[in-house]
Amino acid sequence: MTAPPSVVADEIGLSGAYLDERDEQLVLDVLRSGRLALGPMTERFERLLAERVGAHRVAALSSGTAGLHLGVKLAGVRPGDEVVTSPLSFIASANAILYEGGIPVFVDVDPRTLNVDPAAVEAAITPRTRAVLPVALFGYPLEYDGLLDVTARHGLAVVEDAAEALGTTYRGRPVGSFGHPTVFAFYPNKQMTTGEGGAIAVGSDDEWELVKSLSNQGRADRGETFLHTRLGYNYRLDELSAALGVAQLEKLDLLLELRSRVAARYDALLADLEGVTTLCSDDADRRRSWFVYVVFVEDPHDRDTIMARLAARGVSSKPYLPALHLQPLYRERFAFRPGMFPVAERAGARGLALPFHARLSEDAQARVVAALTAALRDG
Repeated sequence: MTAPPSVVADEIGLSGAYLDERDEQLVLDVLRSGRLALGPMTERFERLLAERVGAHRVAALSSGTAGLHLGVKLAGVRPGDEVVTSPLSFIASANAILYEGGIPVFVDVDPRTLNVDPAAVEAAITPRTRAVLPVALFGYPLEYDGLLDVTARHGLAVVEDAAEALGTTYRGRPVGSFGHPTVFAFYPNKQMTTGEGGAIAVGSDDEWELVKSLSNQGRADRGETFLHTRLGYNYRLDELSAALGVAQLEKLDLLLELRSRVAARYDALLADLEGVTTLCSDDADRRRSWFVYVVFVEDPHDRDTIMARLAARGVSSKPYLPALHLQPLYRERFAFRPGMFPVAERAGARGLALPFHARLSEDAQARVVAALTAALRDG
């Protein structure tokens, strides 16, 4: 399959989903079938995704947030339990802990990978620790060997936030294949999309059955009767979204390759630009799946000023990502304060997402980098 030609508009948008005739075909097939929920397309999507990520089974869900919530429930988190996690993430990862009354225990991130360091995780463990919820930030793999050694020695559950990491590999193994609950998300800016939607990979039939029940109002069956055995939620993925997911999975290799090419072009264009740094590179053991392309604006440049200058030149950008412990919700509830996690805070204050998607043309990228260069030099 070859990629269709890129279209560059006057304003270069931040992201864009890759959709083609196959996506339309499968969605239309579902529309014409009349079966819009709890049907065979969702089962097909779950089966294909499990095969892709090397998981025992996968449950498709309405969002990545739903997956994180159910992952925390699988971990057995109860009110007052502590869950060690990253302060540099989208807020859903920490919020999922709060949903079950748990307490997020943040640890600072590694300055190179921006993921949690296994040693820092171990130092944060107390008798109240129930689980660890690491985040594969910006698609970079976790340090699985060290992290899983720590959690195994301390008897802790692991729930992995891989919402940004579909297609990432560690020592040749795909994220999702390590046995613990692993959550993926398919918002339109992700590597592939179902519109809204997510999924959780699990390591056993029992976990899968529980997730399917919890996501379908706690039913004890697939919906044939109104028999509810537990408190559940409406976290199902609909058939139209699943159809889009199937079509996207069919071309996932192409999507990942195109995104990798765009990232490589940015790396080359930005290599000699002073005032910004880029994300860490892959190595023999770690292969990133590109979700966003983020640079870090260095002192003395001001990120907000840079963003305004980019916008004036028709280039979209966005801060990525503010440190969670400095969000008003967490500062007010847990008395977090600046200076507690300096690496995460600096990355959160300096991270800037540039336009990035599979169809971004070379000309558009050159224009983005030219605008960024001018924005840095204007000051």
